[in-house]
Amino acid sequence: MRISELLKTGRPSFSFEFFPPKTDEDAAQLMKTAESLRALEPAYVSVTWGAGGSTRRKTLDLVADIKSKLGVETMAHLTCVGASRSEIDAVLKEIADRGIENVLALRGDPPKGRTDFVPHPDGFKHADELVARIRTGWNFCVAVAGYPEGHPEATSRSADLENLKRKVSAGADFVVTQLFFDNAAYFDFVERVRNIGVSVPILPGLMPVTNIAQLERFTTMCGARIPPALSRALDPVRNDPEGVVRAGIEYGVTQAAGLLAGGAPGIHFYTLNRSRSAAEILRRLPR
Repeated sequence: MRISELLKTGRPSFSFEFFPPKTDEDAAQLMKTAESLRALEPAYVSVTWGAGGSTRRKTLDLVADIKSKLGVETMAHLTCVGASRSEIDAVLKEIADRGIENVLALRGDPPKGRTDFVPHPDGFKHADELVARIRTGWNFCVAVAGYPEGHPEATSRSADLENLKRKVSAGADFVVTQLFFDNAAYFDFVERVRNIGVSVPILPGLMPVTNIAQLERFTTMCGARIPPALSRALDPVRNDPEGVVRAGIEYGVTQAAGLLAGGAPGIHFYTLNRSRSAAEILRRLPR
């Protein structure tokens, strides 16, 4: 089923994101994790795409298996990195042949060891070009990424908004945001997006905090801010791994409940392939 149709029901959409495991054993364990989350009735599960399509096979296998074996709707990520137009067409054909109806279209991060994005000579430079390509011959529901605190490479916040508008104008059905920890950033972002004429649903992306070093690394990479309230919650348990997880769950519940109360159409959880925190947060939210 197309996720855009699920978003029209008016019920909050809750979803989980996984990344492809490296080994067959990890893949089997991830399927067990996905099965345990099925009881929470997620609207869909998404699976990331490795740099240069390095996890292509695992990504497609995983989204196909979760949909066919577990009966949970799925969305495959797809990036422009290292791929020609013909290669992207071949991937899109395989996605369609496997019965997957939803794609998250991304430019993608520069390959490891590079700080700048260099497109394939016969590829796409930007995500809006990928969205347009999908729309020329495929009937997928297409999602794109949004950045409440601005994309790290954007020259300005207004330029970043115009980039998003181009992606939606090219045919995107909804937006999933980068992780953030300050709800004010999301609501301000939604208001600014609406003010430039973009009306598609904007799903907030939340990452439950489970590790402080990881949190600091991720926020540095993506430009998200750690607000004072989160710092105050984590500082007393900085040397207590279980305390960090518990504090992350409590903060996540408060953050997610605030987003839903403010009108967010749902929550997309960046699970990092761990189910405990996201599952506990979701269990404590109004459904």
